[in-house]
This record gives sequence, C-alpha cells and structure tokens, in this order.
Amino acid sequence: MSTIIYLDNNATTMTSPEALAAMEPYYKEKYANPSGIYGFAQEIKKDIEAARETTAKLINASPEEIIFTSGGTEADNMAIKGIAYANKEKGNHIITCATEHHAVLNTVKYLEKHGFTASYLPVDKYGTVDIEALKKAVTEKTILISIMYANNEIGTIAPVDEIGKIAAEKGIYFHTDAVQAAGKLPIDVKKTNISLLSASAHKFHGPKGVGFFYQKKGTRMHSLMQGGHHEKNRRAGTENTAGIIGMAKALEEAVFFMNSPEKKKIKELRDRLENAIAEKIPDIIVNGNPENRMDNTVNICFKYIEGESILVYLDFEGICASSGSACTSGSLEPSHVLLALGIPHKTAHGSIRFSLSKYTTEEEIDRVVSSLPAIIEKLRSVSPLWKERKK
Repeated sequence: MSTIIYLDNNATTMTSPEALAAMEPYYKEKYANPSGIYGFAQEIKKDIEAARETTAKLINASPEEIIFTSGGTEADNMAIKGIAYANKEKGNHIITCATEHHAVLNTVKYLEKHGFTASYLPVDKYGTVDIEALKKAVTEKTILISIMYANNEIGTIAPVDEIGKIAAEKGIYFHTDAVQAAGKLPIDVKKTNISLLSASAHKFHGPKGVGFFYQKKGTRMHSLMQGGHHEKNRRAGTENTAGIIGMAKALEEAVFFMNSPEKKKIKELRDRLENAIAEKIPDIIVNGNPENRMDNTVNICFKYIEGESILVYLDFEGICASSGSACTSGSLEPSHVLLALGIPHKTAHGSIRFSLSKYTTEEEIDRVVSSLPAIIEKLRSVSPLWKERKK
C-alpha cells in the first residue's frame, strides 16, 4: 500500500516540519551541554529558558513552574509519587478515576502497596467523572486528586473547573494528566486551580521522548530523580535540548491552530466519519460524551466481533487505527475504560478508536468509510456471536 491513512493520532502524531526545523541546529551547530559555564553552552541554556517561557505562557503559568521531562509517564509519576512522599505526614489518601491512563492507575496502585490508600471514582455511561462521588470521597487524609483532562481512548473531557474548585476549597493538590488535552484544548492552570499538570510533546506534533510538567509555585513535592542540579534540582539529567526546542515550537503551533478557523475541520471530519459508520453499519455503540468530547476522537464498539481482527483488515487497506490505548494495544484484555462505562466484556472487545489530526483529509475519511463496512460484514459472517444474534 503506497499511501498510509494514519488515524491513530491519540497514540502519537507526526512531528511537524516546523518543529523538526527548529530542532535541527541543536543536533549540529548547537550541540553543547547547557550546564557548561562557557559561552557556547550558555547560549544554548538561554534557548532552553526561552522555550520554557513559551511553554509556560501557553498554559498561563510562570516559567519557573515548568519542568522538562521525558514525557507524560514520567510527569505522572513525578506528580503522584512526589506529592505522596512529600506529604505523607499530612495524609495518605489519593483520589483518582477508574478511566485514567495506566501511567496514573499503576502509579497509584504502586503506592497502595507502600502505605497509601486510594479511591477510584466511577464514571457515567459517557465516561464523565461523578462529581458527587468525588465530594464524598474526600477525607481529612486526602492529599491529592488526580483526574485526567481528556480521556485518551474515548475523548471525554473532564469537568476540570469543578474538580479544581473542590480541590482548592479543601486544600488538596489537584493533578491532571493533560497528555491528550495539551495543544488541543485551552488550558489555564490558574483559572482551573491546577497544582500539577503532565504533558507529552508527541501528542501535539512534537518529538517523542520529551514532555513538560507544571508544578504550581509552593506545591510541596519530592524529586524522583537524584543526580545533578538540572531543572533547579527538581529533575536530574542533562536536558534534551533539541526535544525541548521542538516541543515548544510544536505547542506554539498547536495553540495557534486551535485558535484558528481551520480547527473546525477536524470536528467536521470526525462527525463525517462517525455519521457515515452509523449509517452504513448496524449494531454499533459510539463511546464518549456526545457533547463534551475531543474534536478528533471516534471510539466505536462493533458488536459480535473483535477489534484486533478489524485492525488487521484495516491494515491490509493501509489504514492505521487502534483498539484500546496505545500502551495496552498488545493486550488481550478489553479496555478498562470501556468496562468502566458499563459496556459488556464481549462488546468492549470489539472497540476501535480512530483519532484524527490537522493533517487528516476528507479523502482519507471517505476511504475509511468505503472500506470499513465490507470488513465488518466479512468478520461478522464468520462470527458465532453474529450468527446467534441473527437467529
């Protein structure tokens, strides 16, 4: 297949040409270690600080509140473990949600083995966190609330303003995994009362292996990595200069696009895909909040067949999509997110996620629509579950 149709942008995105161009000098002419005291190194350090200022401005933070990391998983670990270890004398209770990314869920579960307790909030059928359950879960021992900004699998956007307000009123730190939201949704950490935020460059057309972490000034937390004095002693390790520069450029581009008239085309294409599938293919479930969802995300359960089989046939057509989140796509278990919505185990196995980007075209969507019905029909024709349903 000469032309690939890439609809797995929630897993990773193509690095933009502009971000690549911004990075190139830091592999060739500007390669010094920014920790050096000589002028060559100090010029590069200035460039890193300029990228920090750009990143901070785009989420309404101060530059000193931005820490550069290797990506979202590291930042999630920094937030959750960092707060837990630094505030264990105050309390040992963490509140999170059943539909979080495994970078959050597994970190919280790790802490449960080391003297901490946790509450996993339920969600409604659209994947929206239950605010009343959140209020009831808070105890005098609660030190952290960690709720993702937008879900990576179904695209549902959390009521972060309400969560931030509750956390602020109770004097509890609020962390949000904003890996899917950064560069796609407006983020104002001050307005939303966010204490800690995680983001990853490769989700908004930046390079892989770099991300940023927002730590509100005055937030008490431990550093997870010991070593040198980098990032003002908050995150040891030589800075990924090229990655940092590329990330700042990509985020700047993403926010510009988000505020441009062109942004509406992503939602239009998403709706075109979703509506066409619903019209042509019976027995499906569209997942996620119909009104409060990421513009680029379509998650659909095709009943009576398995998502992995659909992906194989889509791949034959040169179409890239996913079943479940990228980090668990090799697992035989159905998505924990869909199970939390109340979707039956067998039905959850038939889920496919299509995630678009600013580079997605109308022709690509139409090609998916023309290929998918035949694939579903073929798979259902050999499915015992489908045959039983037709009886």
